[in-house]
Amino acid sequence: MVEAVHENGGKIAPQLWHVGAMRKAGTPPEGDVPGYGPSGMNVPGKVNRRTMTQQDIDDVVAAFAQGAADAKEVGFDAVELHGAHGYLIDQFFWEGTNQREDGYGGSMDNRSRFAIEIIKAVRAAVGPDFPVILRWSQWKQQDYTARLAETPEELSQFLLPLSEAGVDIFHCSQRRFWEPEFEGSDLNLAGWTRKITGKPAITVGSVGLNADFIPVPGEVTFREAEPASLDELERRLSDNEFDLVAVGRALISNPSWVDMIRDDRPDDIKPFRKEHLGQLV
Repeated sequence: MVEAVHENGGKIAPQLWHVGAMRKAGTPPEGDVPGYGPSGMNVPGKVNRRTMTQQDIDDVVAAFAQGAADAKEVGFDAVELHGAHGYLIDQFFWEGTNQREDGYGGSMDNRSRFAIEIIKAVRAAVGPDFPVILRWSQWKQQDYTARLAETPEELSQFLLPLSEAGVDIFHCSQRRFWEPEFEGSDLNLAGWTRKITGKPAITVGSVGLNADFIPVPGEVTFREAEPASLDELERRLSDNEFDLVAVGRALISNPSWVDMIRDDRPDDIKPFRKEHLGQLV
């Protein structure tokens, strides 16, 4: 896959992640062994998983570092660490699922310690010049209203230690990229992240579509959506609010979406339909 991408002039990075306490018992290959997390919770207040020991933490940190080293050896151009959406790294970030009383819980600095150890281990494994991306989010799949930082000051306290640990690019996950992150400013989450860290930022969130991805009640798939204007995205890019753009559902329905945008072929863009998740369109 890496060779094919390079032959066509592209760059490619794998996303390394661990679902932690979101893993259900009975999932192969571990069988009936439940998942684990910082406090044994996949949702706040419900201890239904195993609490990670120090050995568990050390093993996961080492595994992320090994995965990053393997990715570099294979020929990938960068690596992205998934620290968003209520999965393991984010379970440590989020006070709702991190109720530890040791050095990994309590304050924001302590709750970031797990991620910082992973970032530092990955940086040591890949060297100083290999790009390391961190995906993070305020929202969680367990709670769309959750927030790690309520103010720009709290966001700075959260982001700067991660930046100093070795993150080169921040992938800032929103459900709607056009929404401002804090009152009194038009900047979205990626815009604030770029402003605070001085590092390149990726924006994402219903790009090219007219509806976010919250499932329709009673369904478990992403919400269907029609193609939408990119004028607001282009305006923000022109204002240097962020540096890169990630695309999800629009690309699932239109594998050549980037070519269609480049060639100004909006009429060729298909809407996103739930059946596209099971098709090669």
